[in-house]
Amino acid sequence: MFIMLIGLIIDSKYVAVNYFEDAQWINNILVVFLFIWVYHQSPKRSKELLIYAALIAIVGEYMFSKLLGMYTYRLGNIPHYIPFGHGIVFIFIYNFSKKSEVKNRRKAIEKVFTISIFFTAFFFLIFKNDWFGFLLTLLVFFFLRNYPKEKLFYLTMFVFVLYTEVVGTFLECWKWPPIAFGKFSFMPSANPPIGICFFYFGLDRGTMSIYKRKHKEAWARLKRIRAITA
Repeated sequence: MFIMLIGLIIDSKYVAVNYFEDAQWINNILVVFLFIWVYHQSPKRSKELLIYAALIAIVGEYMFSKLLGMYTYRLGNIPHYIPFGHGIVFIFIYNFSKKSEVKNRRKAIEKVFTISIFFTAFFFLIFKNDWFGFLLTLLVFFFLRNYPKEKLFYLTMFVFVLYTEVVGTFLECWKWPPIAFGKFSFMPSANPPIGICFFYFGLDRGTMSIYKRKHKEAWARLKRIRAITA
């Protein structure tokens, strides 16, 4: 989280106005080098997931930002560091959720995250009129009903994405319109909408789907092992 904070500060409007007119290129270089380092430090499976996540993120960024107008970056572009950052975040949370000490406390962590998310969603709704974010949060929990074994991963993703979005919008690296997609006046939105992690799930499911399709036999074997263990 600290590394994420430093990167967003570099790309912030404050730095652009007071120090460097365009420091975004610095962040681009740093994140690309971090992506390469994470790639080389990762096992084979994580390397594949890292690449898939970054590629899907490129498509998602152009679709949601440029085509649908869901949000706008400070310079009106898609910063090069963003797709690489998506990949790094995916692997970070994937590895976190696989740690034995985390698994041993899975139920407690899920409970804390769930309660925290609900209270935050109501806060955004009441004090920021964030109907769009509140609806997305409800969709997140509806979605999680079908993936109980991956609930910890997705709840952790929700919390981390919310942190990133709050910091990024506060530093004016990007912004969200006051209504959903900048088009639907009946659906007020905060900057950022709290439940925006719902759209990140497309990246997560897409990444895992590509991996599963490429390794059908290995994935089937893993499912059999899980069934026997259960």
